[in-house]
Amino acid sequence: MTKTYGKSQLPSRHVTQGPERAPHRSYYYAMGLGKKQIDQPFVGVVTTWNEAAPCNITLARQAQVAKKGVAAAGGTPREFTSITVTDGIAMGHQGMKSSLISREVIADSVELTVRGHCYDALVGLAGCDKSLPGLMMAMVRLNVPSVFMYGGSILPGKFKGKDVTVVDVFEGVGQFSAGKVDEAYLDELEQVACPSAGSCGGQFTANTMACVSEAIGLALPGSAGAPAPYESRDMYAFASGEAVMALLKNKLRPRDIVTRKALENAAMVVAATGGSTNAALHLPAIAHEAGIDFDLHAVGEIFKKTPYIADLKPGGKYVAKDMYEIGGVAVVMKELLGIGLFHGDCITVTGKTQAENLKDVKLPAGQDVVLSAKKPLSPTGGVVTLTGNLATEGAIVKVAGMKNLQFKGPARCFDSEELAFEAVEKRKYKDGEVIVIRYEGPRGGPGMREMLSTTAALYGQGAGDKVALITDGRFSGGTRGFCVGHVGPEAAVGGPIGLLKDGDIITLDAVKGTMDVALSDDELAKRKAAWKPRETDYASGTLWKYAQQVGPAEKGAITHPGGKFEKKQYADI
Repeated sequence: MTKTYGKSQLPSRHVTQGPERAPHRSYYYAMGLGKKQIDQPFVGVVTTWNEAAPCNITLARQAQVAKKGVAAAGGTPREFTSITVTDGIAMGHQGMKSSLISREVIADSVELTVRGHCYDALVGLAGCDKSLPGLMMAMVRLNVPSVFMYGGSILPGKFKGKDVTVVDVFEGVGQFSAGKVDEAYLDELEQVACPSAGSCGGQFTANTMACVSEAIGLALPGSAGAPAPYESRDMYAFASGEAVMALLKNKLRPRDIVTRKALENAAMVVAATGGSTNAALHLPAIAHEAGIDFDLHAVGEIFKKTPYIADLKPGGKYVAKDMYEIGGVAVVMKELLGIGLFHGDCITVTGKTQAENLKDVKLPAGQDVVLSAKKPLSPTGGVVTLTGNLATEGAIVKVAGMKNLQFKGPARCFDSEELAFEAVEKRKYKDGEVIVIRYEGPRGGPGMREMLSTTAALYGQGAGDKVALITDGRFSGGTRGFCVGHVGPEAAVGGPIGLLKDGDIITLDAVKGTMDVALSDDELAKRKAAWKPRETDYASGTLWKYAQQVGPAEKGAITHPGGKFEKKQYADI
């Protein structure tokens, strides 16, 4: 038994120690382990590797290096995988209903694997939108020493002398439908937009949550930045394996790291980088695992006081690789620390505080990817929360790069994304309208679909600044324009968005943080009394099960009671 790590107090003792565990040990011998490895701590090395998309394709290779880091530091790595639903492939059809649900399946499957096999610690590698928060949720839920590592972003494509990403292809579909480009143009663009492995290159959801992993303290400094094809990722993978063993030795667990202050740091980085609105779902969900109240409104309060300083796509000019080359998200955090916003006293997986990790970081001169926090792109964050009589539980909009922060117009209502996309594709809408897509919330979808196909088509048609769009569903991190998501209560539970009629006048104000419909309380009550629930097409299977369990977007669309109701942590079995 390893004295250094105190195996007698670790979960893996239940499958390795004593005569009664001889059958269990026989399985480990069958896999080539010896007595030394069996007596060491067991470290789960989990990835969301698959061949669904380029986001995930390098994760298995990086996991092999993380395993070497674990072994070099005296641990026994046990590799396993979970699922991924990749939004770029799932987008624009019924498959997108699986996306947000996959976050819960990932967290649940990691929990079950770790519980079933009594692993003592975790290294988790993920590459796609929901897999990053899914793994972080599992780490906080299990509360065993854990290190998260991003698989890295894709390299930007080159098209007609400009950097392009997959969002340019989505917007190209809109340009094609508007007759602005021909099929040959679109064909050439789609072949060069994604030139390597890795997650979508702008500050979309994957890169937003990668930045969160460092800001919240669960990832090693610098590990979120290097693109997927770079061999330097191996260095971070090896170091992540070593780091988890140090955490195990020092008994530093995820809930020691993921505190209220750490969550606030994460929200600051989302706002400062003009990150994905999806973070306002994922941060409350991660907090929920720790038993911390940190809902959409709490996230919004942080957004309000955070300057927007990183000029990243889709609202800005640059991609994740550009920020990496000037020092990564650490530069953003150091700027926020310098103006007294960022909490420097939060502990991280290095065993040091954020301030200690950032001690030698400086804002590089001669670049405009990240600006000084004293001279920001905007004094408030690139993401804003809204409330009003149309969203009593709140809603969210990305304002990074937006020209007009106020919009007023008549509603044009659609009861599914398909109906809305069909109307947009055929240009059956008018400038000045507020397009309403409803019955796409967590319960009503089910699954709270993203709407990038629709929003990108609008932008490609040149209508991105001429119409607004609101939904109880979600928007991709790649969405731009006046697009308000997470509107709650959702239509499926009789929320005001489900009571709208064509022509109702909607006012959106991202300066004041409000969204209202020009209807009296009496009229809304009258419509609510006449409203009837709708059935979805999903009466069995995973989507049905999710719809029965899921809570509102305001709280992170969570599916279980969370850390507050926990009677015993797995880590203490």
